[in-house]
Amino acid sequence: MSGIVGWFAPNRSLNNDTNTTVIDTMTNTLTHRGPGGIRTWADQQVALGATSIAAGTPDAIMPVAHLGQRTVAVTFDGQLLNREDLDRTLPTDGLNLPRTQASIVLRAYLRWGPELVDHLRGSYAFAVWDSQSRSLLLVRDRLGVKPLYIHEAGGEILFASEIKGLLANPAVPRRVTADGLREVFEMTKTPGQAVFDTIEELEPGHLLIASPDGIRTRRYWKIEAREHTDDLDTTISRTRELLDDVIAQQISGDANLGSMVSGGLDSSLITAIATKLRGNADPLETFSVDFAQHTAEFIPDPVRGTPDAPFVEELVNTVGTHHHSIVIPSSNMADPDLRERVVSTLDLPPAFWGDMYPSLYLFFEQVKARVDVTLSGESADEVFSGYRWFHDPAAVQAETFPWLTSVTGKYFDGKPLLDKAFLSSLSLEQFVKDSYQTALDETPTLDSDSEVDRRMRQMSYVNLTRFVQSLLDRMDRMSQVHALDVLAPFADHRIVEYAFNIPWELKAFDGREKSILRAATKDVVPTSILERQKSPYPSTQDPSYEAELRRQLNDIANDTNSPVLPLLDKSAITELLSTPLGEVSPMYDRMGTELVVGLNTWLKQYDVEIHA
Repeated sequence: MSGIVGWFAPNRSLNNDTNTTVIDTMTNTLTHRGPGGIRTWADQQVALGATSIAAGTPDAIMPVAHLGQRTVAVTFDGQLLNREDLDRTLPTDGLNLPRTQASIVLRAYLRWGPELVDHLRGSYAFAVWDSQSRSLLLVRDRLGVKPLYIHEAGGEILFASEIKGLLANPAVPRRVTADGLREVFEMTKTPGQAVFDTIEELEPGHLLIASPDGIRTRRYWKIEAREHTDDLDTTISRTRELLDDVIAQQISGDANLGSMVSGGLDSSLITAIATKLRGNADPLETFSVDFAQHTAEFIPDPVRGTPDAPFVEELVNTVGTHHHSIVIPSSNMADPDLRERVVSTLDLPPAFWGDMYPSLYLFFEQVKARVDVTLSGESADEVFSGYRWFHDPAAVQAETFPWLTSVTGKYFDGKPLLDKAFLSSLSLEQFVKDSYQTALDETPTLDSDSEVDRRMRQMSYVNLTRFVQSLLDRMDRMSQVHALDVLAPFADHRIVEYAFNIPWELKAFDGREKSILRAATKDVVPTSILERQKSPYPSTQDPSYEAELRRQLNDIANDTNSPVLPLLDKSAITELLSTPLGEVSPMYDRMGTELVVGLNTWLKQYDVEIHA
């Protein structure tokens, strides 16, 4: 893992003290992603920076190859799953470079040029500078597991792993327009949108080439509809083969490895398969998160029917792992200092997920104290149709994003405390409608698809392109701030391609969520977990957490210098604060308060200019 930044200016030299100081500053904002080493390098029209998890020579952090009059440099973040095959088959061309993943990308570029994207597998974001063509190549992995942000102006381009890397350059304004605010207030992740006005994401599965001839972007991978010819038994066995292969490649060479477990199907099967593949190795380190008294005092809510702890215990006892249960005091999560750290990690207001952000921050901090790399079940629900909305007729038939309907909609609505006239000016309802229609129009289908299969393809596609990216971003930022690398086997593009094309009658053959996964892993996952209904990441129910949030909300409402104040509905806040706290604090009852407190922190901390 590492952080990467860069700057390309086709019509002027960046190799001077002023601009190298700027690239140094940009790179230093990402030392948390790679605290072991740092390198910056400039060559006329380009300046690059990289941070590395491990200490090493400059070429180990960022390889630079000198080939006569030609110079090629690579800055890389991520994991190549086929690195061993590439390292074995690619010529070294006499290069005396360390055998790092970045140097393998450099060798792949020398062999295939920009078409190297067709030969790489894994999760990554990288840049290649080629002095011969005076071009900068940017690449992001197929599912967007690794982030890459860009700022383009006047033919010049800046890039960075995180938004903070771009904001460190004085040329990038901290301006947010109505378009960015819509992204903040609605859970509809528009591909390429990054909230700040002049910042975009390089979309998953895309490459960008910048040269004196201009800047062009090309999509090199997309989800495609294909005929599924496997019967049920073959589909189940093929799914298992893919899981075994991806997990085996992801854990290869990672001795200091862990796995995050929740007692749910996804993390359990990954942990069980990884343990089996490791054979006689030391027991896998596993980690679960809980809140003080949460299990003993758990109250079921509309999406969380059971506490995690009993299922976690059965898994670790069955599989045989070295387990760590990390218990977080709920009162700690509302600490204003922690919220500031969360915001500075995200570069954005922590919308939609409430106390998940501070709990993940603290959880990953504890995980990193024991391992450097951990496995995660992230993306399984999007890939194998695990969410309740895939199986709720009202959500399936709704003409909007399924997570905004039915029982889950209130979890993604943080707007109750915002001024109604302000919200009206953003035309949010039309924005959501247009965004949804765009996603439907993109969805690949087959003429032979039944009406049910066509609709379920749409459901899968919007989840894979408008929902999962928010979760992958959350996972990346909350882990990388602690220099922890999280591997997500379900985000492998081969698994996604295969699962997307499984007909619905097979994907849900027993009428349950993730039917194929249950059948494919029943030999390694305890029966109680196979039968457990989907339960999301845990959320505290402790009223003391909400009480502290309300105290902060009251301070914001009574401080005339609060930057969020012009956006608020003061009467709604007064009404909320006068309502007594309940004995249990459900997550969805706090969403408005969470958003206001987080939004105020972000506006103040980042000195954001709103132009709505």
